[in-house]
Amino acid sequence: MKTAELREMSDEQLALTLKDTTESLFRLRIQAQTEKLDAPSELRRRRRMVAKIRTIQREREMAAAAKGAVSAESN
Repeated sequence: MKTAELREMSDEQLALTLKDTTESLFRLRIQAQTEKLDAPSELRRRRRMVAKIRTIQREREMAAAAKGAVSAESN
């Protein structure tokens, strides 16, 4: 999934995607320890997806905080 697609998602959709991706990453890590993976590059792909989602969530938090600070200063 591309970053632009992630940015278009709502906060709830991002949280759900993060949960699913984290769970699949966990399963892949367990599988990597117990048997050989078909696509070892999938681990890296999932880790990067988690990082992208967390980054977008943090950007939204910071934007909301900045917006709140600006509105508080104007009062």
